[in-house]
This record gives sequence, C-alpha cells and structure tokens, in this order.
Amino acid sequence: MNPWALGGVALIAVGTFGLAAWGSRGARTTSDFLLARRMVGVERNAAAIAGEYLSAASFLGIAGLLLKDGIEALWYPIGYTAGYLALILFVAAPLRRSGAYTLPDFAQVRLDSSRVRTLSTVLVVLIGWLYLVPQLQAAGVTLSTVTGISYAGGIAMVAIVVLAGVLSGGMRVVTLVQAFQYGVKLFAIAVPVFVLFFVFLGHDSQHRRGLDAPMPPVFERATTVRIETDVRLRVTEAVWVEVLSGPGPERVSGPAEQPPGRSGATVYLAPGMHAVSADSELRFPAGSAVPAVADAEPNNRSWLLPQDGDSYELFETYSLLMSTFLGTMGLPHVLVRFYTNPTGWSARRTTLVVLGLLGLFYLFPTVLGVLSRFYVPQLLVTGKTDAAVLLLPTEMLGGWPGELVGAITAAGAFAAFLSTSSGLVMSVAGVLFTDLLPGRLSNFRLVALGSCILPAALAVIAIGRDISQSVGLAFAMAASTFFPLLVLGIWWRGLTAVGAMSGLVVGGGLVLLAVLTGAFLGDGYGWWSAVLLQPAAFTVPLAFLVTVLVSKLTAGGVPEATGRVMLRMHTPDRLGFTRDRSADHHAAERSTTAENPGRSNGRHRLRRGRRRR
Repeated sequence: MNPWALGGVALIAVGTFGLAAWGSRGARTTSDFLLARRMVGVERNAAAIAGEYLSAASFLGIAGLLLKDGIEALWYPIGYTAGYLALILFVAAPLRRSGAYTLPDFAQVRLDSSRVRTLSTVLVVLIGWLYLVPQLQAAGVTLSTVTGISYAGGIAMVAIVVLAGVLSGGMRVVTLVQAFQYGVKLFAIAVPVFVLFFVFLGHDSQHRRGLDAPMPPVFERATTVRIETDVRLRVTEAVWVEVLSGPGPERVSGPAEQPPGRSGATVYLAPGMHAVSADSELRFPAGSAVPAVADAEPNNRSWLLPQDGDSYELFETYSLLMSTFLGTMGLPHVLVRFYTNPTGWSARRTTLVVLGLLGLFYLFPTVLGVLSRFYVPQLLVTGKTDAAVLLLPTEMLGGWPGELVGAITAAGAFAAFLSTSSGLVMSVAGVLFTDLLPGRLSNFRLVALGSCILPAALAVIAIGRDISQSVGLAFAMAASTFFPLLVLGIWWRGLTAVGAMSGLVVGGGLVLLAVLTGAFLGDGYGWWSAVLLQPAAFTVPLAFLVTVLVSKLTAGGVPEATGRVMLRMHTPDRLGFTRDRSADHHAAERSTTAENPGRSNGRHRLRRGRRRR
C-alpha cells in the first residue's frame, strides 16, 4: 500500500465533502437541484463540463490504450474533443433556447408526445448506466492498486462521495465539485508528465533503443508478473520464463520444439500463441522480449504505424470516430449542463471554452502512454494496461519520490471517477425524478440514491473491457439514438413522433444487440468482431435513415406547435423569444398528472406552461 496515495485520495474526498457542504447552502428548490437556477457562468460551466467529461477513460484509459495499441489509440482523444465542434455548430444554442432541461423534456417540447418522452427516459438511464458501470469498475481497480483496499471497497468509497454531493445540493453542488476536479485532474496529470519526461531524458540507455525498431519491447531488469485473469499471449521472439506458481503457459499455436539445456520450472516460449491461466506467476529475465496479450501490438514498429493491418481495422477507426464525434451530442450528462447556462449565446461560448480545456488536457496522457512502453511493459503480459498511469511513477523514480508522484496521479484518478460519476448520477436522477417521482425533493434524493447504488452493484459483479472501449459503447449508443433526434428535431420541421421513436428503437436496439452479442461471443478478430466492438458506422446512418423515412411516411403527424418551437430555438437571445420551462412548475405538474391520469396529454401541459407566463 502507498500511504502517499491514500493521503491524496483522502484529501480529494475531504475537499469534495467540503465543497458539497458549502455549495448546499441555499439549495432548496427543484430548480436549484436540477438546473442550479440556470445562472452558471461560462467559465465555471466550461470547467464543470470538462471536469465531468474527462472520465477514467481519459485519465487512465488513453495512456493504457496507447501502450497497447500504439498511435491508433490517439483517435480516442481526437474524437472525444472534436465532438464539441458538432455541439457548438448544431446543438448547444438551439437546445438551450428550447427551454427544456432534460433530453426527454426536449423530446416533449419538440414533438408533443409522452411516448417519445418515455422512450427517451429509458435510453437516458441505459446510456447513463452503460457509462457509469465502467467508471466504478475502474475506481475499484485503481483504489485497490494504490491503497490496498478491496475492489468492492473502492467502488463503495466512490459511490459514497458521489452521493454526498448529489444529495446535498444537486446541480449547484455538482457544478462546484466538477469545476474543482478539472483543476485537480489537470494538475495531477501535468506534474507527473513534466517530472517523468525529464527523468526519461536523463536515461541514456532509453535513447539508444528507438520506438521504430521492428522488435518487441524488452524487460530492462528481471521482472515478476502475476496473471490474475486468463490471457492469451502472442510471442514474436522466443523467451525463457520461470514459472513461480500456477500452471504456467501452454502452447496454442506455433513451433512445438523444446530446446534442451533447461529444466524444472523454466519454460521455453517459442514464437506463436500461448495461453496462461489465472493465478500464474511468471518471472522474465532481464533483456528478454516482452510477450503481449493477443490484441496488443507485438512490436514497436507496428505500434508506431497506424492502419498497417487488415481492412476491418480501418472500419473500426471510422466507426470509433463516428461514435465519439457524434455521440458527444447525445450524452445526457453533458447536455444537461447546457441547461444551466442563462442564454443560448452563453451555451455556445461555454462549448468553445470546453474545447480549449480538453485540448490542453489530452496533451499529457499521450506522453505517459509512450513512456509506459519503456518502463511498464509487464502490463502487456497481464493486459491490465489501464494501470499504466498509476504504476509508471514508482517504476521510473522508485522510493518516496515515486510514491509521491504516484499519489498525485492516484488523486487525479479519484477525481476523475468522482466528477464523471456525479454528472451521470445527476443526469439519470434528474430524468427519473421528473418522469417517475416528481414533486418533493425527498423523491429526488430517493431516485438519486437508486441511480447510484444499482450501477455500483453491477460494477461489483461485472467484468468489463478496457475502460475506453467500454465507454466507447456508451458513445455509440448515444450517437445512434439521440444524435438523430437532436439534429433532426432542431433543424428539420418534418420530424414526427413516430419517426423519432422508430429511429430511437432501431439505433438503440442494434447497439444493445451488438453489446450483448459481443459479451456472449467474447473477444475475437475479423469483421464480425469489429462490427460488434464498434457498431456506430452502420447503426448511426441506419437510425438516421429510419427516422427520416418514417417521418415522411407519417407527415400528417407533425405537431401543430412546430413552427413556434423552431422559432424559439433559432431566434437570437436578444429578441426575447426564449421561454424556460420552470422545473418547479413542471415537477408539480407531473405530480398532478400522476394523480389525475386524464390530464396526461403533452400538448395540454405545454399550453398550461404558456398561460402561466
């Protein structure tokens, strides 16, 4: 256990509790909890958005994927950041001017349909939990690695701190916490990069071994590796390995010869594929080539060159870009933050600032991923490459300096879990509160509690993929469902409720089918595996096409108020057409509707809101 890391985590937890207590003062109304009174400034909102957007997939996953997959992993931060270009061009300002405050509420305003609202609510919860579970899994792995607590204990710690902020003051507190945690994450990743890079420059031996050599990475010193889950290792250069415990490796494919000269627990790994069972402990001698898990780049030259493989890898890249670029527009925990801006202009300005903050942050995981190829190659054997950022400082520095820098990265990782998890719980709880248990704030706290506890339980029992790949599926779901709804709802008058529902069902259903099929079949190679892992390249166009075609076939179902809603969304703020739907009034209205089912028509609720003003 690293006591420095435990202290860093405790410091972030105390700071979060303190901000929650301070920010909860005056948070009394539904508007405070859901919208922070729609008075959040541009800079603070941008910092909060960047804070919740930079999740474990960004803080840990990018460097881990770069260690394993090479330069191709840089498409992840490119897509994550470029998605805000689409937001600023097509969505941010009109969405804010619509007056809605959740995605289902936007569907209600635009399409005047309670059925579309209900389906949108289901999808918001599904996307939120699909995104939240890998965050909590990463929290359990990280905290157990750096502090010594159990995997389930790490998940419970993050869940408790998240609930403390959400339950105490809702969006008001979450905004403060996320803005603070963006600064923590930037500091926690920038300081180690500068320190470790200067250490790297002082290691002359590292300069003599270039990254473009057609050879695998090597162990600089004798290294013991413990395998915790079953893996398949690809060996490109033969290596002797000592089996300290467990069954050890078994040849799957490749030469079968066993050179003489060694015996006992020492095993010869010839070039080919070898299976290693869980609970095996292997010791590699200094200077030996590093075997890599089957889906990693085996040598440095292929690691450095993009798209040198089969054609299905190019499909994966395009599909990844489509899901990250377009999926940002459909992430509920991102979009809900724009409802806290006072105007459409400020929402667009906020998006521009977010672009700068994200671009600055993503410079640093790239450096850590490259350094990991030199100093923690043992992670290629275990497949646990997400731990690269956490283990790199102690490997490069050693002693208390390494533990101190490692504590800084651990604190940043903890902040990443907290900020993203808080945003996800807040968005899911806000939607469920307005649609299921509206009315009293005690109902909001009850829904928030369930929105966090259930994903935490799933994270304890589930076994996930790499963090970035798991989060990528949430992006694919968002791109295949809410991207067509938002873009067509904002820019096309012909959208109908039936068309929107058809697109949501087709896009969401296909992504969910891909996720379940991929989980059943397991990891593999080829076109089927590429489509199941990155389905957005066909699910997004198909959902968009179905939405348009069905809307044209049901053109008579275009809502009567479409012209007024479109005018409100596209008229400049200074003309005063924006009419915010009151969160307090809407929650009370939903409660009244629950008691009087005969008044459940969406158009009636919208007319009541206009008469009230």
